[in-house]
Amino acid sequence: MLDSTLSKKDIDTKERLIFALDVPSVEEGKALVEALGDSVLFYKLGLQLFMAGGYYEFIDWLTDRGKKVFVDLKFFDVPETVRLAVEQLTHRGATFATVHGNQEIVKAAVSKKSGLKILAVTVLTCLDDDDLKDLGFQCDVETLVLSRARRALQAGADGVISSGLEAEGLRRDLGDGFLVVSPGIRPVANRLVRDDQKRIVDVEEAFHKGADYIVVGRPIRNARNPKDEAVSYQRRIAALFD
Repeated sequence: MLDSTLSKKDIDTKERLIFALDVPSVEEGKALVEALGDSVLFYKLGLQLFMAGGYYEFIDWLTDRGKKVFVDLKFFDVPETVRLAVEQLTHRGATFATVHGNQEIVKAAVSKKSGLKILAVTVLTCLDDDDLKDLGFQCDVETLVLSRARRALQAGADGVISSGLEAEGLRRDLGDGFLVVSPGIRPVANRLVRDDQKRIVDVEEAFHKGADYIVVGRPIRNARNPKDEAVSYQRRIAALFD
């Protein structure tokens, strides 16, 4: 893989690691953020924390401490409802938010994004070709990712959520003028250990294929020392970009 596929965007190297803060309460989230210290600057907050209560106040707590926030609620509803939801979020200081829908839904989100960056979900990393067949799709994952990404970008999205496996094709066919955020990051050894993530890559592969950011959750959270593990990830990223 040529180094030219590495992101050339002006992104702080330490912000390229987004930690998925998937914990059952805000109190546990705050404790983990404090334990991680300056090893993580960017946090993804998903549905589990949203349902725990105190979600918006936690966004404020993080931004007050200089952290960046990725609101991963995958807005999917009629366009007007999505538009109004995004409008509510723009006052919270988040950096990214996800939308999971067709072109009109993405357009609605983009229309009220203000300083927020809208990322369109392509195909969840827990799905593979067999899952798509079960859902009635007559194409493979890569084809669907490319199609959804193209439509989302035409609708004005700032970027997409995509496995690193498809990032290379996205860059080849759609260029470099958008963000690619890649979840499903696992150590190479984990490819033989199945969890709910099916389309996985490791850190270096994701970036070499064209990702701008990676999202890492369980490999850091479940480590014996999460801060040391996060520092290890940051060193690997720095070796690519610094």
